[in-house]
Amino acid sequence: MMERGYFISFEGLDGAGKTTQLDLFEGWLEREGYPFVRTREPGGTSLGVEIRRLLFQHPELTITPLAEAFLFQADRAQHFETLILPALAAHKVVVSDRCFDSSIAYQGAAQGVGTELIEYLSRLATQGHAPDLTFFLDLDPELVHLRTSKAHDARGQREEQSRFDLASVAFHTRLRQAFLTLAQAYPQRMKIIDASQPPEQVHQDIILLTQHLFQTSVA
Repeated sequence: MMERGYFISFEGLDGAGKTTQLDLFEGWLEREGYPFVRTREPGGTSLGVEIRRLLFQHPELTITPLAEAFLFQADRAQHFETLILPALAAHKVVVSDRCFDSSIAYQGAAQGVGTELIEYLSRLATQGHAPDLTFFLDLDPELVHLRTSKAHDARGQREEQSRFDLASVAFHTRLRQAFLTLAQAYPQRMKIIDASQPPEQVHQDIILLTQHLFQTSVA
């Protein structure tokens, strides 16, 4: 049993290697014997799976940025209430592929809904909770299309693509800047990782920061 639960999120541009790093991180947690739950936004609950399908598999719906923002928050509210908070209460490590930083960057900044509005809605959806540690896998926006066109996870399986993968370089440039701004605002929580490094080096950087979190929080 761990001293307490920990919430760790992974963020990054599409193609930055999140799935690969999540797979490697999951393997490390298993080897070290840490109790954990791996999840994602959207899609970490049964309701979230349906919301994810609406968002990513129905381009004919032409969902507006504001409507999209509310769908992500609905997923998040269900996710925290039924999965994340109970797992933390059970002293588990919760590892999430994206959290509210993505909403702030994608809908709030890059799509113009407004970062303050998204931050407010996210506080409601998360009941005021935030990750203990967030890894932003930083990638040159010019590499997004190149990587997403041939992305596979650590098991060699083709990674899921969304309509965001096909967005312009200008969109991904705005997105990257939004994430960097968040990292500057919350340096204790959000760590920038150079995603252009070999995957194993990225993994080692993540492990060192995680070990520091675990050690300092119980000191």
